[in-house]
Amino acid sequence: MANTREDLAWEEVSTEHIVQDEWMDFRRCAYRLPDGNVFGPFYRYSRKDYVVIVASDCDGNYLCVRQFRQGIGKVTTEFPAGGLERSDGREYGVDGSDDHSEDALAAAQRELLEETGYSSDQWTHLLTIPSHATLADNYAHVYMAKNCRKVGGQHLDETEFLNVELYTEQELGELIRNGGFQQAVHVMAWLLAKENGSAIRNQER
Repeated sequence: MANTREDLAWEEVSTEHIVQDEWMDFRRCAYRLPDGNVFGPFYRYSRKDYVVIVASDCDGNYLCVRQFRQGIGKVTTEFPAGGLERSDGREYGVDGSDDHSEDALAAAQRELLEETGYSSDQWTHLLTIPSHATLADNYAHVYMAKNCRKVGGQHLDETEFLNVELYTEQELGELIRNGGFQQAVHVMAWLLAKENGSAIRNQER
């Protein structure tokens, strides 16, 4: 039988800010555990929330981008994505606050246009989920955009170098199964979009 007790929360008893600049707050912490023992170090960081867009054009092809990811040191294929801009100029909120953050849907629409030159009038919010619940306090806002149309060129940030590629559903599925689509939240977004599409088709029958 599952344990129904909910006294599982940890109490943060000490915090050292190893890096705290305009880009990130990276902390070394110690916690009092549910049994009363204090243990550390644990590491956690704050970054801004971001959006991921599962976008498809009027022919049903999926819009993806190719760009270098320094974490794994490889060029990856993934969906358009980007951070929510903040009116206070910071790259993260204080104590998880999003008071200064751009609206998530507005950010998704902006990022799709900037990275691909495509726009859509059909948006569905699929899920908002912690980006990395073990280490980070930011959230990923996942959207689906259908019947996207090419309306202009790319408008990239100074550190963005990416190419736009179109994939059929079959091609994208094979890419994911073969390990060529290397962003975990983006794979989850793909599965959510497919589930949403199946649910809509079932309702129409």
